[in-house]
Amino acid sequence: MEYFLTEEQQMIQELAARIADERVKPVAAELDEKGEFPWEIMKVLAESDLFGVWLPEEYGGLGGGIFEQVLVVEELSRACSGVAVSYAASGLGSFPILLFGTEEQKQKFLPDVASGTKLAAFGLTEANAGSDASAIETTATLDGDHYVLNGTKQWITNGGEADIYTVIAMTNRSRGSRGASAFIVEKDTPGFSFGKKENKMGIRASATRELVFEDCRIPKENLLAREGMGFIVAMRTLDMTRPGIGAQSVGIAKGALDIAVDYARERKQFGQPIASFQAVGHMLAEMATQVEAARALVYAVAKTIDSGARDFSKESAMAKVFASDVAMRVTTDAVQVLGGYGYMKEYPVEKMMRDAKITQIYEGTNQIQRNVISLELIKQAARKR
Repeated sequence: MEYFLTEEQQMIQELAARIADERVKPVAAELDEKGEFPWEIMKVLAESDLFGVWLPEEYGGLGGGIFEQVLVVEELSRACSGVAVSYAASGLGSFPILLFGTEEQKQKFLPDVASGTKLAAFGLTEANAGSDASAIETTATLDGDHYVLNGTKQWITNGGEADIYTVIAMTNRSRGSRGASAFIVEKDTPGFSFGKKENKMGIRASATRELVFEDCRIPKENLLAREGMGFIVAMRTLDMTRPGIGAQSVGIAKGALDIAVDYARERKQFGQPIASFQAVGHMLAEMATQVEAARALVYAVAKTIDSGARDFSKESAMAKVFASDVAMRVTTDAVQVLGGYGYMKEYPVEKMMRDAKITQIYEGTNQIQRNVISLELIKQAARKR
């Protein structure tokens, strides 16, 4: 479909596609097998200025937005979503600073993110605080000119690899979710360490670790917004970044579809390509339709956010939940089209199916996304009365 990209957007998309095809695809299986963080590819993305597509020019970025980031994430995910999420997580970690940081904080941290010199990460999830973000146990106590952090964050993408972390911690537990605050923590801060690298089912090239804070002292100037704003910082950030998960899902699904179509054209049974059998042809048609529908929704939501719309929680959740469900269906069907070959690691659809599953889980499970959507529908209906 034609999405009427600007000349700059076309260049960004084509550059990301070329990197995906020439640099990511040849090493995707090896990165997955070894669980190796793709630093060489991160350097290529940095040299290509793609880390700056979502950041304003005054902070070293290209002046784009969510839509430009979506274009890059989709193309990278077509080749390897582990690489794509390592890139995209830097956006997740930097958006709290862009949205809520002071000018001094933005000038200090964002140029390094835009250049790709430093990766960012976002620390929200804990062992007892996943979907229920108000159950956070990590604390931040003001002591003179510093906050002292204590606690552990779990399953943090880019953990240990990133240099800049935005972390949600409780400054006043008695206030529940209104007692959470957001902080910027730099990697080498004393008292800040990392747990083991998790051994995951999918997106194995990405690094997932615990963040451990033991009397970690950070300057009070590293508080984002003000005390008690942490939950709002987190939710607003996730609303902005969920289309990125949608784009990851679309990329995975598109990659699997391409492989399934090529295989169905070449694989012969009973003297003819299996693509000529209606059962297979209908599967491919359904897969292609779902991919296009998911892409259209993700692109529309990304453009809505970039337009300056103030309320897009429902639409952001829709983009994430629909596209990730599509990714799971399409990759499962791609494995089916390839049959026994699809189940073997020599063919990338097996990896794509494993990678697709996480898109239904992180940045808010799809069950939670449906809660968000239904709640917003009820609120909107009530406002009309």
